[in-house]
Amino acid sequence: MGNVLAASVPPPPSPPPPTSGLLPNLEKSDSTEILQSSSNFSDGLKNPGTIEDLHKKCKDVFPANFEGAKLMFNKGLSNHFQISHTISMSSIAQSGYRFGATYVGTQQIAPSEAYPVLLGDIDPSGNLNANVIHQFGEKLRGKLATQVHKSKFTAVQMTTDYRGDAYTVSLTLGNPDILNGSGKRARNDYGSEQNVLSGVFVMHYLQSVTPSVALGGELAYQRGPAVPGGQVAVLSAAGRYTNGDSTISGSLGLSGCHLCFHQKASQQLQVGVELEINSRIQESTGAIAYQVDLPKADLIFRANNTSCSHELNKMEKKKGNKKEEEEEEEEEEEEEN
Repeated sequence: MGNVLAASVPPPPSPPPPTSGLLPNLEKSDSTEILQSSSNFSDGLKNPGTIEDLHKKCKDVFPANFEGAKLMFNKGLSNHFQISHTISMSSIAQSGYRFGATYVGTQQIAPSEAYPVLLGDIDPSGNLNANVIHQFGEKLRGKLATQVHKSKFTAVQMTTDYRGDAYTVSLTLGNPDILNGSGKRARNDYGSEQNVLSGVFVMHYLQSVTPSVALGGELAYQRGPAVPGGQVAVLSAAGRYTNGDSTISGSLGLSGCHLCFHQKASQQLQVGVELEINSRIQESTGAIAYQVDLPKADLIFRANNTSCSHELNKMEKKKGNKKEEEEEEEEEEEEEN
C-alpha cells in the first residue's frame, strides 16, 4: 500500500502518559508510583512501524521470481561504499548491463542502521533509478526515489515518516507537478483552458492499541487529467495482530482486501500465506510460501505456490487430451454420487 512509485511507472510510540494534574487528588499519592506506572505503560506499547511494512514478514518469505537469467557481482570498496555489476537476460523484461552504487553515511542510529543512504543504478543508455534515505533526528525520516528514462523524470516519490512512541504517521507525494500540470491543459466549466495539476498524495497512520494489536488507515488522493472526474480519493483500514511467532495482517478498502499470515515454525522454517480479493473485477488470488534456512551450508531456500499456477496447470491438462478430460469428469461424478 502506498507505493506510488511502483504503481505509476511500468519499468515509526505511546501517547504521553497522564500527568498528576489530570488525576483527582482524593488522597496523598506517591509520585514515584505514578512515574513507575507511566514508565510501564510506555514500555508496553512500542512503535508499530509503517503501514508500508505491514505485510513485510510475510512478503519476505516469498521468493523474488524473474524470467530469464541474472548475474550479479558486488564489491565493497570501504565500510561506507559498495558497487555492483548486474547482467540480465530475459525475453519479458529489459535485458542488458546495469551499474549500481551504494553509500552509507556515518550518522549511526543503531548498530546496523546508519544515515544518510544513497543508492542507485544506471544502464548504458542513461536510464537511472536513484534513492536517498536520511534520518532527521530521532523520530523523523525522509525518503526520495526517482526514475529517469530517456533523459526525462518519469517518476518521483517523496516520503516522510514520523515515528512516535506508539504510532507512526507517513506522508507520501508521488509524481507532483504543481508548476505546469504535466504540460496538459483542460477546459473548465466556463470553456476556457487551464493547466491541470496532477499528482498522488497518500497519508498513513498506524497506532499500537495493545502490545499485540496495531490499527490504522490509509488515505490516498489522486488528481490529474487521466483520472475520471479529475480527482479521486480512496480510504482504507489496516491492522495487525502478533502472537508470539505468528503474525496476521490485513487491509480493507472499497476495492477489496489483502490478508497475510506469517508463522515462524522453527529456527529454520518460516511459512507465509497471502490472500488478495479484488471486488471490482470479482477476482481473488491466494498464495503460500515457505523459507528454509540452512545455516551450516549458508543457504536460504524459498518457494511459493499460487492459485493462478493451479489454474494454469489444470488448463494445460485439459487442453492436452479431451478424452482424458471426459474420463476424469465421469470419475468425479461417480465419486460425488
